[in-house]
Amino acid sequence: MQAGSILYGATYSVYVRIVRLALMEKGVQYSLVPVDVFAPGGPPKDHLERHPFGRIPVFVHAGLTIYETSAITRYIDEAFDGPALQPVDAAQRARCNQLVSIADNYAYPNLVWGIYVELVSKLKRGELSDPIRVASALARSRTCLQAVDSLIGDNRWLAGPSLTLADLYVAPMFAYFLQASEGQALLSDYPRLSAWWSCMAQRTSMLNSEIEPTSASR
Repeated sequence: MQAGSILYGATYSVYVRIVRLALMEKGVQYSLVPVDVFAPGGPPKDHLERHPFGRIPVFVHAGLTIYETSAITRYIDEAFDGPALQPVDAAQRARCNQLVSIADNYAYPNLVWGIYVELVSKLKRGELSDPIRVASALARSRTCLQAVDSLIGDNRWLAGPSLTLADLYVAPMFAYFLQASEGQALLSDYPRLSAWWSCMAQRTSMLNSEIEPTSASR
């Protein structure tokens, strides 16, 4: 286990959890320093020195400070010992990167903000959901699930025979999405993706990094 790594962020964050999953899968020891970007007044001033855009996560290791989840997770994979989280094969690596991009650009805004926040988080706060936004998010979420399901093929994991960053990106988004009954109903239409989720949800790293049921943030 390597020591001395610091992760700044909040346990409710999808993107902080992605980094935590990568660290756990690689067997990297780290310290999690809480940063709440939703705190009154916004992110702490000292955090803005680490991340000029005031987002989370930020990762510090060996004097190097990195923000942006994709950069952090690729660094973790390449800088530390442990199982590789990026395929060596060019085609599989491209597929992994493609799935990460799908998660970032399409799954996160729809599965998390469009479904979880509107149908679960707002309800817990006593707020009304936006039916127009929900309808749009449901349609786009189905497109996301269909796209990811079509890429699995006969693989056990999303981008090939081994777990990769693609799995670590998509899983935390599913963890929020499936708190909504609408999300569960959509997933049931995709047996291969459902089988992947059943396996992924029981992985030790997932069980040891469960997200607090609050807001969802980068």
